Amino acid sequence: MTVDERVYEEYAPIIEALRTKHAMDVDFIDLRGISGFADAFIIATARSEINANTLQDSVETAMDETGLSYKVEGKSGSRWRLVDAGHVVVHIFSREGREFYKLERLWGDADSIRFPDED
Repeated sequence: MTVDERVYEEYAPIIEALRTKHAMDVDFIDLRGISGFADAFIIATARSEINANTLQDSVETAMDETGLSYKVEGKSGSRWRLVDAGHVVVHIFSREGREFYKLERLWGDADSIRFPDED
C-alpha cells in the first residue's frame, strides 16, 4: 500500500538514519486512524548486536536533531529495542525477534512503505 508523502516526510530523518547505518527491511507503517496510541511505526532489522547499538544511537540522534522527546526500552535487549517518541515508535529487531513478533502482520491493514536495503 502507499503512504501519503506528507506523512512520510515528517519521519524521513529517522528512516534515513536507519538506512544509512545499514538497517535491513526498513518499514514505515502509517497508523493514523487505526491506532489510538501512535501515528506511525518504523520497523527495522539489525544485522548484529553491534549494528543494533548503532541503529539505536542513530535514531536517538535523529530524534534529538528534530526536537522529539523519547524514551528507550530494551536498550540491552538482543531481540527487540524500542525508541518511543509518542506519536512515532521505532522498533529495532534482531532477525529472530522480527520473525517472532511479526508486527507488520499485526498492522497489515495499515498503509506502509518497505524501503530497499542500502547494500
